[in-house]
Amino acid sequence: MSAAVEVTSSTRPRVSPRFRLQWEEAQQSWVLLYPEGMVKLNGSAGEILKRCDGRRSVAELVAELEAAFSTQGLEDDVIGFLDVALHQHWIEV
Repeated sequence: MSAAVEVTSSTRPRVSPRFRLQWEEAQQSWVLLYPEGMVKLNGSAGEILKRCDGRRSVAELVAELEAAFSTQGLEDDVIGFLDVALHQHWIEV
């Protein structure tokens, strides 16, 4: 992955095939599973990643999240999280 890759509102992220995103009842949270372990996600991270299917743009993800949680102004926070997720290889763009 190039260091020049960045997340923008038109980016269409998807969860990396190296990970499996699933709801973990025992943890009461979304988790990313991989062969060596598990990443427990906070509620916001889970809500964002479960929408990362490669079809929706970041702008569409933000619109869905803002509608689902009756709020506005999430774009900077969502892009910030997705930048971290990209750096951690949790998502691909």
